[in-house]
Amino acid sequence: MSNEVAILGVGMHPWGKWGKNFVEYGIVACQQALKDAGVEWKEVQLVSGAETIRNGYPGYVAGATFAQALGWSGARVASSYAACASGATAMNTARAQILAGMCDVALVVGADTTPKGFLAPASGERPDDPDWLRFRLLGATNPTYFAFYARRRMDLFGATDKDFAKVKVKNARHGLTNPNARYKKAFTEEQVLGSAMVADPLRLLEICATSDGAAAVVLTSMDYAKKHTRDPVKIAAISTVTPSYPNTVIEMPNFATDSAASVQLPRAPFRDSIAAAAYEEAGLGPEDLSLAEVYDLSSALELDWYENIGLCKPGEAERLLNDGATTLGGKIPVNPSGGLACFGEAVPAQAIAQVCELTWHIRGQAGERQVEGARVGLSVNQCLFGHGSSVIVTK
Repeated sequence: MSNEVAILGVGMHPWGKWGKNFVEYGIVACQQALKDAGVEWKEVQLVSGAETIRNGYPGYVAGATFAQALGWSGARVASSYAACASGATAMNTARAQILAGMCDVALVVGADTTPKGFLAPASGERPDDPDWLRFRLLGATNPTYFAFYARRRMDLFGATDKDFAKVKVKNARHGLTNPNARYKKAFTEEQVLGSAMVADPLRLLEICATSDGAAAVVLTSMDYAKKHTRDPVKIAAISTVTPSYPNTVIEMPNFATDSAASVQLPRAPFRDSIAAAAYEEAGLGPEDLSLAEVYDLSSALELDWYENIGLCKPGEAERLLNDGATTLGGKIPVNPSGGLACFGEAVPAQAIAQVCELTWHIRGQAGERQVEGARVGLSVNQCLFGHGSSVIVTK
């Protein structure tokens, strides 16, 4: 049996700081996705919502919130929270129900309204919560961990401040014509390197902001999709793997790694395993990719992702960048959307937004940032508490 489902419609509310309820953003994205799919709301059998934690109960229990806002229709609902992987987990829930024959048409949506400044745990005293503890005991904000990764890359592979700045310059150039991007401004390396230091060695322009935004997709069975279009874009794989013990690279919100003193290392480190599981499921490899959308929480982290998804060997990411392979027009464009550098992070929406971007490229609808001849795209992210996700989208 094929594990493919169709992406019949995609939609987004532009990222920014709009000061409105997250549900308003989500409804815009849903309406766009339904229109794009040519599907009426009453035809949707499942609403799968990616949750945000910053609004009372988790996203007011996301699936039902959006079902109510669109108008009660009797649709079934599901809600998913997996930090930055929430959107992919919500898509996987919808995909599973479609493949199980429980529904033909599912609407997947994620939306967020974020505070100013760094993301932080909810208020209250929770000494058994490691995410609360890392802020309370260490003052370790997210950029602190991004800086750990950047410094590790400098120590292991000789990455430089200039390499990190070049990633920002590339992504800023990509996002200039993206109507959904929050930041549409080109930067020079000098401007990036001249911005304020936030967490050494990372500067202000090398760390993603927090944003408001929303994204939605309409997923359907292949049989249903073929009644609406001759050649639907497909989801070929979704990976939501967890780390294998011992996990020897520090991850948020942990204070330390697992010890490998008396235990054999796993076949692949966590971040490598996220995309590897998607490749295995899809029967594809990095050599098949036309483009990739990776989670550039910092410009330095994008370089790690080149290696984690198999575009090059460890230590070779800087060469790939400097050769122009990952820019538009290069061998394997990475973050043609502009990435988080141009969007900022709207947590439950971000993994869905990555899939929207891949879909537009594979359809040939990405405008000036179009990757010519795109046939296979991969998204990937990693987040708190051992969550991560990767989605492979194909023609």
